[in-house]
Amino acid sequence: MKRVVFERCGEPAEVLETREEPTPTPGSGQVLVRMIASPVNPSDLLYVRGRYTFTPRTPSGVGFEGVGVVETAGAGLGKLWVGRRVCVLNQNGGNWADYVVVDAKRVVPVASDLPDEQVASMFVNPATVLAMVRHVLKVPQGGWLLQSAAGSELGKMVIRLGKRDGFKTVNVVRRPEAKASLSALGADAVICSAEGPIDEQVRAIVSEGVKFALDPVGGETGTQMIRALAEGGKILFYGTLTGEPVCFHPRFLFGGGRRLEGFYLGWWIESQSIFAKISLFREITKLIREGILTTDVGPSFPLDRVREAVQAAEQPGRAGKVFIRPA
Repeated sequence: MKRVVFERCGEPAEVLETREEPTPTPGSGQVLVRMIASPVNPSDLLYVRGRYTFTPRTPSGVGFEGVGVVETAGAGLGKLWVGRRVCVLNQNGGNWADYVVVDAKRVVPVASDLPDEQVASMFVNPATVLAMVRHVLKVPQGGWLLQSAAGSELGKMVIRLGKRDGFKTVNVVRRPEAKASLSALGADAVICSAEGPIDEQVRAIVSEGVKFALDPVGGETGTQMIRALAEGGKILFYGTLTGEPVCFHPRFLFGGGRRLEGFYLGWWIESQSIFAKISLFREITKLIREGILTTDVGPSFPLDRVREAVQAAEQPGRAGKVFIRPA
């Protein structure tokens, strides 16, 4: 079988390689999955660069989510899933491969009517959106939510969810030409960080500032997002795309009830009960069918062309999510 690995952290297009390896055998409580597709997510690339929430143990595989078919299983629950198409949640990375072994509790059988690409990408972005917006921030109808990186697949999901749930979005993009497509998608307001301080542009739209905000960027963008918070406002930082810290004076937090929190989906999921997890996947499936949490599909690449895939995934203005397709 073929598997994408890296021996050291660095730029993905430089350190990733495709190797021939023996097909693994599942142990007790594990399943062997024949992979169909796996998306190239920002979290995958941060992981390869050594800038993710946890540091890789190299040599390491890549790919936190994907879709495949359970081929065989060791003793235990996994035998129930043999022959089933499943969403594969690989907490250690490794889905960019022909086959992968994971714990049986980390595969989720899925409905036959969902396309492979939607199943492959139904966890990282959709679950993050629902967890942050509905369960952590609890954005109410009529509320204003500010988000950076609004042109990302996750950002577009937030916009569509806002139209469905009745909250309003202020969306930050880096390029002026990205404004029109988000407005057409249903964004209530779109601002460009190159056209002035984010907080000043936000207060021209919502004079008191916003009560809810999401930022995966950090650095100066995250700093300006903090300054856009209203009294009692809360911002969730769920990424560090710039690799730079945010800066603010502690006095900004005095008396205003403003809150700054980090969000990591893996930790949040582990804190939920099994019933809450089942309910979350049902929510995701329903909203994919409604077209709310769908992923725009871009080009696919085989394992042998993984370096091309990661370069394509980081092209500004690319159309749709890039996928690795082992077959």
